[in-house]
Amino acid sequence: MRDPAESGPLVLRIGREELLIRRRYEVISIVNDFLIAIWFAVGSLLFFHESTVTAGTWLFLLGSCELAVRPVIRLARHVRLRRLRPAGLRGSDQDF
Repeated sequence: MRDPAESGPLVLRIGREELLIRRRYEVISIVNDFLIAIWFAVGSLLFFHESTVTAGTWLFLLGSCELAVRPVIRLARHVRLRRLRPAGLRGSDQDF
């Protein structure tokens, strides 16, 4: 087995455009996750008073719909990156 220090530096090649697309989709995913947390937290608080239960229920529904957006973001990123790569080349499949 070779010593990792002898094998030289690890070089990762990733296109500038691919990196930019990954960053954008990562930010979109983070914003989506943050909104999910807000809808469920505020919806939970609204369940404490009977007069605001309906609003809390709507926020829970909104949060649930927002959860469905997560795979849409991942699929859109995947499709967009697939268009950039020539056939046969694989990039990172890291999801956000």
